[in-house]
Amino acid sequence: MVTSWPRNFPGLGTGAQRIADRITQTSGGRLEVKLFSSGELVPAFGVFDAVASGEANMYHSAEYYFEKKHRGFNFFTSVPLGLTTKEMNSWITYGGGQALWDQLSGEFGVKSLLAGNTGVQMGGWFREPVATMEDLKKLTFRMPGLGGETLRQIGANAISLPGGEIFEAVQSGRIDATEWVGPYNDLAFGIQKLLKIYMYPGFHEPGTVSSLGINRTWWDGLTDSDRTLITACAQAENDVMIAEYNANNGSSLREMLSQHEVVLQAFPQDVWSEIAKVGDQVVADAAKDDLTSAKIYTSYKRFRKSVASWSEISDQAYLRARADVLGHV
Repeated sequence: MVTSWPRNFPGLGTGAQRIADRITQTSGGRLEVKLFSSGELVPAFGVFDAVASGEANMYHSAEYYFEKKHRGFNFFTSVPLGLTTKEMNSWITYGGGQALWDQLSGEFGVKSLLAGNTGVQMGGWFREPVATMEDLKKLTFRMPGLGGETLRQIGANAISLPGGEIFEAVQSGRIDATEWVGPYNDLAFGIQKLLKIYMYPGFHEPGTVSSLGINRTWWDGLTDSDRTLITACAQAENDVMIAEYNANNGSSLREMLSQHEVVLQAFPQDVWSEIAKVGDQVVADAAKDDLTSAKIYTSYKRFRKSVASWSEISDQAYLRARADVLGHV
């Protein structure tokens, strides 16, 4: 297994290791998975090619890193104004998403599975608060996927970097601002040592999937029981990872605010709304590439509309009501 993460990096790197260990242990050592972290066998963004070519059997990564192969891969990580973690799991499992993912990945010789999620991501780290759209346009901002394309559309300079390169890029001045994941991972990288303005909410990644990509020829050669075993191990991590993030984001944020002089600030509503409108159009434009893109977008948009009505009167309504009684604890 090759990954896009630093070895043992909390959540992502440890999640990949858990899958490798789980497959090895569940199979009684018959399927022994050896993990290579980012840069040990191939670069962070080279994992897809390594698996597609058969250099490696599987990868643990995020599909939007492969958008130059096909922009449809963005939908299987996260897109602006997209699905939350619960909604994403539902679309892939019960809304037709897995069949579309199989079709797209299969064109490149890969079989892909849900294998983790980091939840709603923060809006990013800045040297100064973002008060207007003009403030954003001045920035060189690390943001991958269609979120990055959204920033380019509004006039900012957005670049995609592996997580392991973010700290040095901020330190050297190569980038002015960055998003990574959220408090748990951002604290581990030490971004709070360089940038102090931490803004929310993110528009770009409301439920970010980590994927297990498997060489299709190798996968097809496995027995049904081994394919079931690997799928179950990936599904287990899909549950475990989001639990880990939910358990650690709150305490990590409190540490940042109390010990590192981080200033937590919401985007002005007019700025966030304008970015989000551009982002929604960027997502729609990605559907125009080819028939596969159109099919993925149509399915995704239809499911988002269907599930939103329930999300609004269940999770959202409950959280608002709880905050009214208990405050924002």
